[in-house]
Amino acid sequence: MKIYAPTGAVGGWSTSPAPSIPVLAGRRIGVLDNGKPNARLLLERAASQLAARTGASVALVVGKSVAISDDACVNAATPAGEATIERLVKEVDLVLTGSAD
Repeated sequence: MKIYAPTGAVGGWSTSPAPSIPVLAGRRIGVLDNGKPNARLLLERAASQLAARTGASVALVVGKSVAISDDACVNAATPAGEATIERLVKEVDLVLTGSAD
């Protein structure tokens, strides 16, 4: 009997994080709803409070808008569609998304 270990080599990051925005005043905040229960409400409130404190504005709130087959399930693990990502890139400077369990 052979037993295979499910471990493997750990690779490095293929991308690097975006640079931080030093000042948010006048910047546009976007919200990408990740599909978890109450995530949109949580993220919208966080974005509103961040905007009020920094002089930024909440410019866009969107869901994932995933182009998938009718029988597929959209959930927190499903990536956002390309059109949604492109819209966020064009219309906002900062995106809030995700929530922990």
